[in-house]
Amino acid sequence: MSATTRLLDWVGARVARRLSKPSSGYEPYAAARPELLAMTIRPADVLLVEGHRSKVNSAIRYLTQSTWSHSALYAGLGARLGERDGEPLVLVEAELGKGVIASPLSKYATYNTRICRPIGLSSEDRGAVVRYAVERIGHDYDLKNIIDLMRYFLPQPLVPERWRRRLIALGSGEPTRAICSTLIAQAFQSVGYPILPEVRRVDEQSRQEILHIRHHSLYAPRDFDVSPFFAIVKPTIETGFDYKHMAWAQDESQAAGGRDGADA
Repeated sequence: MSATTRLLDWVGARVARRLSKPSSGYEPYAAARPELLAMTIRPADVLLVEGHRSKVNSAIRYLTQSTWSHSALYAGLGARLGERDGEPLVLVEAELGKGVIASPLSKYATYNTRICRPIGLSSEDRGAVVRYAVERIGHDYDLKNIIDLMRYFLPQPLVPERWRRRLIALGSGEPTRAICSTLIAQAFQSVGYPILPEVRRVDEQSRQEILHIRHHSLYAPRDFDVSPFFAIVKPTIETGFDYKHMAWAQDESQAAGGRDGADA
């Protein structure tokens, strides 16, 4: 490895850590209970994560006009990814500055999350999607593309909505791919499963439409949320929700009013 390469790697790693450093003020509004999430999620499901407040997460949320800034693929216990601190590693994700890693489900226990489930995916293809991601654990992301990283230090640009997607994919460097759900998109594309195809007309006369698979570097976490081919699965509902068993808090005035009414 040349001195220049080592220097670029060192600078890239420092920039990546700075971009990923969380800021204060994050508070989940409806984080699912970890045990319900574990009971509901299935292999090949995509877990969307709101993520902590950081420069790179804020940029993704702004450019995609979405609350989701990260995504991970659920591989499940059957993938046998080992354990960390006594917890099974069941998620495969591409993380800026770390590359493709395996993580426990509890990693996002305090974050707002959403399960996106591919509909109609056969058990064979479900396994193939998981294997594709698992086989890439340990792959590094090239941090030498400093331009790809440095743009996230800039203030949020006022750009037309139709150009924001391209701004995320600018440069198509590995750091960009690490935050644009590329790994998951490639896993599903390997079995021919659509995520959010573009619709183009063959010609203006026939007005026939055909589907084109977007390039994997253009995908963002929100695409799994809005995709017509993925179902939104909510653990609280899936595990049996009954509103009559909810305990509502009452303030003192309500409680007093209830007692006065009873006395009358």
